[in-house]
Amino acid sequence: MTVRTPSRHPRTCSLLLAVFLLLLSVQVGEAAAEYDPYKVLGVSRSASQAEVKRAYKTLAREWHPDKNKDPKAEDMFIKISKSYEILSNEERRSNFDRYGQMDENQPFGQSQHHGFRGFHNSFYFDESFFHFPRSRDFADSKYLLHHAQFNSDVLPDSHKRPYLIKVTSEWCFACIHIEPVWKETVQQLEPLGVGIGVVDMGYERRLANQLGVHRVPSIIGLLNGRVTLFHQAVVREHLQQFIEDLLPHRLVEKITDNNYLAFLDSWQVENKPSVLLFDQVPIVPLLYKLTAFAFRDYVRFGFVDQGDPQNTRILQQFNINTYAPTMLLFKEDTEKPVDIIQARGMKRQIMDEFVSNNKFLQVPRLVNQQLFDELCPVKQFHRRRKYCVLLITGEDQAFLPSNKAFLDFATANSKEVLRFAYVYQRQQQPLCQALLHSQVVILERRSQAGKVMYRSVNGGWNGSEEDKYRLHEHLELLQKDPAYLSSDATLPELNNEMAPVSHSRHMMPILSLIFSALFILFGTVIIQAFSEPGENKPQKPKPKEQSQTEDDASSRTSTSSSRPPKKDFVEVTELTDITYTSNLVRLRPGHINVVLVLTNASKNALLRKFAKEVFSFSGTQTLHFSFLNADKHRHWMPSLFHSASDATDGLSDEDDESSDYTGHVLALNGHKRYFCLFRPVFTGDDPNSSSSETSFSSSRATSIEVHHKLDKLGLWMERLMEGTLPRLHVPVWPSLDETANTCSMES
Repeated sequence: MTVRTPSRHPRTCSLLLAVFLLLLSVQVGEAAAEYDPYKVLGVSRSASQAEVKRAYKTLAREWHPDKNKDPKAEDMFIKISKSYEILSNEERRSNFDRYGQMDENQPFGQSQHHGFRGFHNSFYFDESFFHFPRSRDFADSKYLLHHAQFNSDVLPDSHKRPYLIKVTSEWCFACIHIEPVWKETVQQLEPLGVGIGVVDMGYERRLANQLGVHRVPSIIGLLNGRVTLFHQAVVREHLQQFIEDLLPHRLVEKITDNNYLAFLDSWQVENKPSVLLFDQVPIVPLLYKLTAFAFRDYVRFGFVDQGDPQNTRILQQFNINTYAPTMLLFKEDTEKPVDIIQARGMKRQIMDEFVSNNKFLQVPRLVNQQLFDELCPVKQFHRRRKYCVLLITGEDQAFLPSNKAFLDFATANSKEVLRFAYVYQRQQQPLCQALLHSQVVILERRSQAGKVMYRSVNGGWNGSEEDKYRLHEHLELLQKDPAYLSSDATLPELNNEMAPVSHSRHMMPILSLIFSALFILFGTVIIQAFSEPGENKPQKPKPKEQSQTEDDASSRTSTSSSRPPKKDFVEVTELTDITYTSNLVRLRPGHINVVLVLTNASKNALLRKFAKEVFSFSGTQTLHFSFLNADKHRHWMPSLFHSASDATDGLSDEDDESSDYTGHVLALNGHKRYFCLFRPVFTGDDPNSSSSETSFSSSRATSIEVHHKLDKLGLWMERLMEGTLPRLHVPVWPSLDETANTCSMES
């Protein structure tokens, strides 16, 4: 038998509800009392609009975060802006004076008429009834956008990269729920180069209206000035796919054995270098797509899936290693890349630097004024002179030999102060007329208005040895005396050969005939204004000069070597014709490449021993590990020692004359052009050897077992990290090519 007692639950609920409503009214009243725009601006309630505006300008200048370093400056500046937004609008000001309400979406202390919606119908209140302050954990203020900043900075920048923008408000409960996903997405996409923005609708209502957003939270994408609303569930995968869908679909071409030759050979038609990315994934990474979008006007991009069986021929031709993504950049020579990078975890900054340093052909064709401005900039001061050697030629097959000879000359005479280019006479007739129809011209631009100083190379150009000698002689004289350019001219703006053809120009005669017929038939004059679409000239990007301080890896303390390895293996790359430039000649400042010299016979034994000795140092990010096969490149070590002995006395005669370099280890600083040398030392039970000997430069044995050659490499690595090893400097790095004694490229 069950006894049921009367429940007091309805009476208890009524009491709790009354207490809850009372607390709410008190909290809202306190919120209204806390915030008074009149007190923030320091004006009276009877202040005129002129007084309000004057007070706002004074306080805004004082509390602007860029000028005021006070930690509270940002919050104070926001309060000042919000107060002015309220008091400068008569309707909002009236609402605040009567009810303490700031606008229709932010009821900061609503009266009983606005607090609830029809209490007799249902118990309902807005999410915005509570004040949820903005979370500072993720520092949304770093990405806050203002109306003027958006139009001056973000809109133009959206032509180089996509933006993901969140529209939120301090009074938005749903915004708090998407914050973890938003934070995770930003941390993933921002390092890839995606622009991030946050718009607070409470403070930037005009910007929100411009974006077409009228509710919070909202997420939008911005690309090429076009706004796209995100409509799916707020999940990280959906947001990433949203960004990918914003990008053009033909940014990156899928490359296989069947089309890679055609892709590389299209440089002349496209007037652009080509970049190939080799990776083990079947889908083009988003990082690569974003890089392709940023440089789409300069470089063509292709992607090679290394796991595709249809790509064996291209992988073999360019000797691609499969352990890390590889980027090759080609210009006019489609058989040999001019630059290469190979690294796990490719970073956006590295890719941008790689492409921006090679975004022009060796001899590009001038097809518009923008390209002319970038290749041959206006002289700013004496130490930054840029001379442009211009070939005026034709498009017919008969000009190909002379054009090829000009390319060969430019390749052989490449210098920082020289830029080689060519134009088609038929496409750029006004330019050719201004230069008096000369065939080869050396010029220097003096003003944006088109003024140049130039000198014509007499005798024309057909690519003969005599023509090359004559042009070389002119360049030598110019190097000695900049006043050698004795002629001046004012060049017209180049025709934009890449602009779409305007059909109105071809339709004008037909339309004129139709209008004439109408006038004759009806006696009526019909006037139609035709205007050709103006060409939008993109502004010349300002070069961003980054000052990078070089922290030499060999000068780091021994604490760097104690960093635990991130992996249980050591990556060792072979130095080949392809990897040599990126792993040594153009190695990034502060980085060291530790290279083991071996032979085919000693390869397996030495590599195992080498990995064991250097494993504890593999966690250092500035160290790279490679090996050089002396059987393939016998000349390299003698050339290196000969170059070092010419520059310093740090090498002994036996180093210079030795024919067996197996077991030698070199720590190469490609940027500063020096190396530290480890010589193999016998550490077995030799009664003639001294146990206290620690000098690595004097205890080399004439016959050493292979497995003993690297026994003291670990101690040598410790000294390398301490910066106590002697350094041997070289003027240039030797080439791996046996036909050349030295490498002409400088780091």
